[in-house]
Amino acid sequence: MTAAVPTDADLIARHASGDPQAFSELVRRHRDRMWAVALRTLRDPEEAADALQDAFISAFRAAGNFRAESQVTTWLHRIVVNACLDRVRRRQARPTVPLPETGFNEPATPRDSMSDRETRLVIAEALDKLPEDQRAPIVLVDVEGYSVSETAQLLGIAEGTVKSRCARGRAKLAKVLGHLRNPDAIANVPGSESKRSRRSPSGEREGR
Repeated sequence: MTAAVPTDADLIARHASGDPQAFSELVRRHRDRMWAVALRTLRDPEEAADALQDAFISAFRAAGNFRAESQVTTWLHRIVVNACLDRVRRRQARPTVPLPETGFNEPATPRDSMSDRETRLVIAEALDKLPEDQRAPIVLVDVEGYSVSETAQLLGIAEGTVKSRCARGRAKLAKVLGHLRNPDAIANVPGSESKRSRRSPSGEREGR
């Protein structure tokens, strides 16, 4: 009689009990799918490979805390997504040389690369503050372009749940990142320098 094939949950339990082969089997089952997630998230094979390795190391260490409140694939996917986000944050924090954004014979438009980098960091920090159940669907749908259906399959939840979590997450992000949508609001507020420029050297206001 052929022995029953162990489930993912069985493998997690065996790993936690000290079975040296259980986690390797779990990785073999899900490596390709998790690799696809990492690659689509980071769009860089080397970064994706490093993130996937980080994720499996984290999963290996945290497997003993798995409580079967979700599917193992969902648990692994969240770890992979978080590992990818960590690499994105580290990559954005490092100085980079932006690629030219001009086409053939187009005039170069100077860009404030430091400001762009700070903006990306602010967004990453805002995402990091979201509850995990909201952060994962927001990243997949709004950042990486997955459909609601694809996100539901990846996270093992209903499509309606994806929509509601995205809506709650977007509402929180809108409060934190609202200033990025209207940067001119601050720029148009007269500063002390502009007030001084309206006065003549004698101290009287000009234009009278």
